[in-house]
Amino acid sequence: MKVSGASVVVTGGTGFLGRHVAQALREDGAIVYALGRSDYDLRKRAAIDRMLLDLAPDAVVHLAAVVGGIGANRAEPGRFFYENASMGIEVLEACRVARTPKVVVAGTVCAYPKYAPVPFVEDGLWDGYPEETNAPYGLAKKMLLVQAQANREQYGMNIVYLLPVNLYGPHHNFDLETGHVIPGMIRRFLEAQSAGADEVVLWGDGSPTREFLHVRDAARAFRLALERYDGEQPVNIGSGREISIRDLSVVVANAIGYEGRIRWDTTKPNGQPRRGLDTSRAHDLFGFAAEIPFAEGVTETVGWYRSRIGAAGREL
Repeated sequence: MKVSGASVVVTGGTGFLGRHVAQALREDGAIVYALGRSDYDLRKRAAIDRMLLDLAPDAVVHLAAVVGGIGANRAEPGRFFYENASMGIEVLEACRVARTPKVVVAGTVCAYPKYAPVPFVEDGLWDGYPEETNAPYGLAKKMLLVQAQANREQYGMNIVYLLPVNLYGPHHNFDLETGHVIPGMIRRFLEAQSAGADEVVLWGDGSPTREFLHVRDAARAFRLALERYDGEQPVNIGSGREISIRDLSVVVANAIGYEGRIRWDTTKPNGQPRRGLDTSRAHDLFGFAAEIPFAEGVTETVGWYRSRIGAAGREL
């Protein structure tokens, strides 16, 4: 579809990824409705139907989700499963009934099996059970792939499913209880530096690997998929670069200038042993490749968060 001039609803459009996707689409000339929680309750079908009637979009990019790090997933697995599954199922079904011309759905790297061979290839999604600490979330999002493929087969919907890897960048969630690993590390190191602490304690043993993608790169991938891709195959969205959590801690500490010790709390879970994506399908199908260097992106994220906290180290 042609993005310029198209009207696009972005659910979760005021959230971390959503605000960047909305910006990327606006820069391409789209009319964007970036929806937040207070606009329409996507857990209720009547509200979704009303949204589609009110806005009559040419496309919907479904990003709204209940998300968090390992701690949040362990604390609320039932909520993470139910709300993510129910929102997605109802949004996709409402779009089918309303004959929305194009739908892009965000899946998650958490849908992959715990011991999937690295790099993860899309054809291996069903080869095992996800890592236990975030399996309810991963499976809820995985059901939307089933729904997307079924609706394409039966009804001919132009609906595509993307699997973004761990994201980072400005506007992320820096809450220590519900946030993800990079913003959590940044906040811990900055607070330790501000307090003059000579040690920072991090979860696990530092051995797991993760792949990270800057949120602006991810937003560009969603824009390209909206414009160029119409197919049933799920598509990985990532940088194609894997880094251990231990090495990540060094990158973050260097970006901040923290010189104290790092102690690993091995009583805390590591999560999935390895994560790294095969990103060739995104390149082949719609020309996406990551562009923002990792160290540069981390430094930018540190600078953004520093600009948001006052002299006492509290967010403004």
